[in-house]
Amino acid sequence: MPSPSLPNEYAVELTPPDISAYAAGNTGIPYIWRFEGPKPGPHAMVSAIVHGNEPAGAIALDWLLQRDFRPLCGTLTLAFMNIAAYEAFDPADPNATRWVDEDFNRVWAQDVLDGDRDSVELRRARAVRPAVAAAERLLDIHTMQHLAPPVMIAGTKDKGVALAREIGVPGIVITDAGHAAGVRMRDHGAFDEAASRASACLIECGQHWEASAGILAKDSTARFLAALGMADAELIAEVGGAEPEPQVFFEVTEPVTIRESFTFASPFTGGEIIPKAGTVLGHDGDRAIVTPYDDCMLVMPSKRLWAGQTAVRLARRTA
Repeated sequence: MPSPSLPNEYAVELTPPDISAYAAGNTGIPYIWRFEGPKPGPHAMVSAIVHGNEPAGAIALDWLLQRDFRPLCGTLTLAFMNIAAYEAFDPADPNATRWVDEDFNRVWAQDVLDGDRDSVELRRARAVRPAVAAAERLLDIHTMQHLAPPVMIAGTKDKGVALAREIGVPGIVITDAGHAAGVRMRDHGAFDEAASRASACLIECGQHWEASAGILAKDSTARFLAALGMADAELIAEVGGAEPEPQVFFEVTEPVTIRESFTFASPFTGGEIIPKAGTVLGHDGDRAIVTPYDDCMLVMPSKRLWAGQTAVRLARRTA
């Protein structure tokens, strides 16, 4: 289903960079670049534009490529993902190009990738799959629908939380299992296997088009690379981002998957802490959705409120 055009109440402060110069790649996969460091080290990937209307990640990769960044060790892959949706981005209708046919970040189950379905996003996911599978560490850069505090999403395994701690930004870290609508790239294959050393984090850098999202995309990328020994502190200093805040950790206990149609009780934007259990958050048809415990945090309430989608995720603090 094409990405719907939703009303937009936010200023488009970011200019998506022209990435056409990176089309050839150097891996045999268009828009995928790989660089080897002079010393052994991990194979890391930074991925961007999984969603076509999220330019912050493209800004971060363009920054590294413009400055001819090379890792101090290991192997670094820089990956522009949903090219078709990104190329269709229109600042006059910025919600309309999240995807072309379907959400690129819900197609990463093995049976879906190996199955008979076809879409623009699935064709691209199948093409980039070898590059994703080769990565031992992944930072997947995203942004959010609403103005809300940035969050790092670390999956459900301790290794994801450990990677989030090493990166050190942003201040909120979420552990969750994803969405009923499909598997995210950060949960693909070895990233979600407890016995594997491969780990991944997905960062939500802020609202899609706010200027600070572009800065955090670059800052988190620099800190990710520094944590892996691929960059020194000078790269972080070059960004000039804010000093990291102490991290707090939350566990999603329930993704509210819509059964019929959903209406929120208040205009939630994300990051709200609801003090009392039993507080009505909204209604799914006739079913009231309430907070299951005191001090419940709302994670990324959605504007895409149709059956099968996640309306909001409910989380409690763990540390």
